[in-house]
Amino acid sequence: MKTSRHLKFAAVALGAGLSLASAATAAEKPSVVIVHGAFADGSDWAKVIPLLQAKGVHVVAVQNPLTSLEDDVAAARRAIDAQPGKVVLVGHSWGGSVITEAGATEKVSSLVYVAAFAPDAGQTSADLGKGYPAPSGTAHITADAGGFLTMTKEGMAKHFAQDLPASTTAVMTATQGPILGKSFEQTISVAAWKTKPSWYIVASADRMIQPALQQDLAKKIGATVTTVKASHVPQQSQPAKVAQVILDAVAKSR
Repeated sequence: MKTSRHLKFAAVALGAGLSLASAATAAEKPSVVIVHGAFADGSDWAKVIPLLQAKGVHVVAVQNPLTSLEDDVAAARRAIDAQPGKVVLVGHSWGGSVITEAGATEKVSSLVYVAAFAPDAGQTSADLGKGYPAPSGTAHITADAGGFLTMTKEGMAKHFAQDLPASTTAVMTATQGPILGKSFEQTISVAAWKTKPSWYIVASADRMIQPALQQDLAKKIGATVTTVKASHVPQQSQPAKVAQVILDAVAKSR
């Protein structure tokens, strides 16, 4: 009888120990914080997020106010600070400028750029395009009286996301986040990629940020590079490939 009680106690203790070990392992795995770009919102990542969650990764998509570099960096930092441990910080397009500054914190273990800007300290996002042909999509950006920029329906369908069906780009047009144009002229104060390992996904059919610029940025920051034949939004047209790059960063950031 006594032996039976001891066995039951041992079984309970073992189970508790395994649960604690499992919890510790989960806590050690970095969270992923995703920063969307201009003319978008957090739903831009709706196809990638479930793929990361299926691998047991905790994911948070930031909702950028898109009112200034400072405001977007603050939103990203709030999300970073809310995570229990280390963070793999992901940025798309304009979000690359945001993570370049917001990532300069000890909680961020690595950076993933997806068809994104990657400025140096002292640069603006607009500086990066100088010396490269203007992408065709920039001709389809309109400004309102307050200086906020939006992508036209034609621009979204034929230049921003030309590899997605019309039904999808129609929703993207309706849900896009207008960005204050002056944001692109604001200077980065620190470049997190100088001290963090980085990954870069080059979109070779991009009509918003020149693929040649993306390649040069990836080289400049010393990133691990993956090239996909995709529009400006590979997270929507090729989510599995994008998710795999992020998972690689997670695996190497523990």
